[in-house]
Amino acid sequence: MKLQPIIYIILATGLLSACQKKETQNTEKQIVPIEQKSDNNETESTATDAMTAATARPNTVSFNGVIVTAPQSEATVAVTMGGIVRQANLVPGQFVQKGSIIATLENPDFITLQQSYMEALAQEEYLKQEYERQKTLADQKAASMKKYQEAKSEYLTMKSRLESAEAQLSLLGISGASLQKSGIQPLLEVKAPISGYIEEVNINRGKYVQPGESLCQVIDKNAPMLCLTTYEKDVNLIKEGENVQFRVNGLGNENYSGKIISIGQLVDPVNRSIKVFVRIINGNPAFRPGMYVTAHINETTQP
Repeated sequence: MKLQPIIYIILATGLLSACQKKETQNTEKQIVPIEQKSDNNETESTATDAMTAATARPNTVSFNGVIVTAPQSEATVAVTMGGIVRQANLVPGQFVQKGSIIATLENPDFITLQQSYMEALAQEEYLKQEYERQKTLADQKAASMKKYQEAKSEYLTMKSRLESAEAQLSLLGISGASLQKSGIQPLLEVKAPISGYIEEVNINRGKYVQPGESLCQVIDKNAPMLCLTTYEKDVNLIKEGENVQFRVNGLGNENYSGKIISIGQLVDPVNRSIKVFVRIINGNPAFRPGMYVTAHINETTQP
């Protein structure tokens, strides 16, 4: 009878060990598939991300820049002769037509120049006739060759003086024909060289303007362009003729288009940047030089 409790204890111990062993095996079987499944998910996720990155981010080149005017669309108004401003009704932003008077200057030297031209014109006409008369007499042996040479020298000297005065007047925008027709004018009229908008007015009544000093700027907005900045690392990704899309700061999210017409050849030594110039295809009357723009080239859409 004493052996029976001992047998029960041994059997209970064996059953307990067997249950623990079975539980351990079940736990290991559950852990292994979870780890394998995790590895597979990671591989699939990596492949999917790589595919998404290749398709969702096309190769693009982005720019920042400003709207500018072409050099031939902008003019600095200046004169080769100084003077005191007598009239200047210029307002920044005002539109002027080519040839319209934008200011008048007063300078006694201007009157003297006109006088010199008119005197030279009169004397040139007389000396020309005298030269031709002496030439005829010399050919007929009716006059000395010395008088003929003197007449020729005086005529050619006066002709040169007349041409010099006419050239100086031409630099001031005055033709000899108009001076002969209208006579000597007391004031020098400064005219707009192109049609456009007045900017950077530097004159007022009573101010003395030095020769070559800028009176104002005239800007023609009919043909604006973009001056964009790119960096040397992206130079091989762009070329002339490529299409550009851009937005203008202050004009909402509307997209405009352009075409690259020139790529600068000089790299800025400080920030390693290069200038790219773009001709605007579809513009907007609201465009103004100096407006900030953001632009890009989507190479996936290029032919």
